[in-house]
Amino acid sequence: MAWLWLMSAGFFEVFFAIFLKLSDGFTKPLYTLLFVLAAGLSFYCLTKAMQIIPIGTAYAVWTGIGTAGVALLGVLLFAEPVTGLRLLFMATLIISIIGLKLA
Repeated sequence: MAWLWLMSAGFFEVFFAIFLKLSDGFTKPLYTLLFVLAAGLSFYCLTKAMQIIPIGTAYAVWTGIGTAGVALLGVLLFAEPVTGLRLLFMATLIISIIGLKLA
């Protein structure tokens, strides 16, 4: 169950970062509210996961999911550049997250 909490925390982290960008410096109330909600849910889920999963592992996986997810959505939603190196490092990040779970 702890890993489900952690995956949920990472999922909400992706969305709080996207909503943070869309809030345009907290000038757009709807996206600001969505950011606050997603951030709150992300931190709640993270704290639940950390009751079982060691803090170093939990934090690394949480930030890794967020990093990979935001990078992918940045490409899809904001037309950020796709380069071979960028794809390589995203793949390395995902492999590292899987490795932390298996360890």
